[in-house]
Amino acid sequence: MKREKRVAESKMQRRSFYKKGAPRSRITGLLVLFSLLCTNTLVASDTLENAGNILQVVLPVSGAGLAIARNDRVGLLQLAKSGALTLGLTFAMKYSIPAIRPDGGEHSFPSGHTSISFSSAEFIRERYGWNYGFPAYVVASFVGYSRIEAKRHYVRDVLAGAFIGIGSSLLLTEPYKDWKIQPQVTASSYGLSLAHVW
Repeated sequence: MKREKRVAESKMQRRSFYKKGAPRSRITGLLVLFSLLCTNTLVASDTLENAGNILQVVLPVSGAGLAIARNDRVGLLQLAKSGALTLGLTFAMKYSIPAIRPDGGEHSFPSGHTSISFSSAEFIRERYGWNYGFPAYVVASFVGYSRIEAKRHYVRDVLAGAFIGIGSSLLLTEPYKDWKIQPQVTASSYGLSLAHVW
């Protein structure tokens, strides 16, 4: 009798786990796996252009991963909207403004890699703060640099892409409303501050 009761309780616990935590953990696991695959490709390729190609995908995946990890559905929707606006503006301009790439190809202005990278970086910064935003901006800047170095874009293309990406996310992203703990250090004291964003 006791054994049957324990088995029934165990089954109920497993069911509740699958209902509550499984979808998020599966999605997070897939995002981690995708990032690892990209990292392995980065090590194998050893070229600046390929690194930029990979990192321009890692940034939006990282933004989505942060939103999923915090169960932030509103943030995930804001990331999707700002990404869609960024890509819409970028490709509308690419196909309406005749601009030749430094390597002779077409559709140079603005840089799509840079626009989506900076859109994701600004989403991360605006939604979750500079602790996450600063590294994201470093990665986005590297993506822009890689496009110039690979002779795929001019500086104007990269700057325009950054402007479009940042502007789209500024327009459509709101700060995450949560408790924040930050270190406070002055010349005569140190400690922690606790703040809540309303």
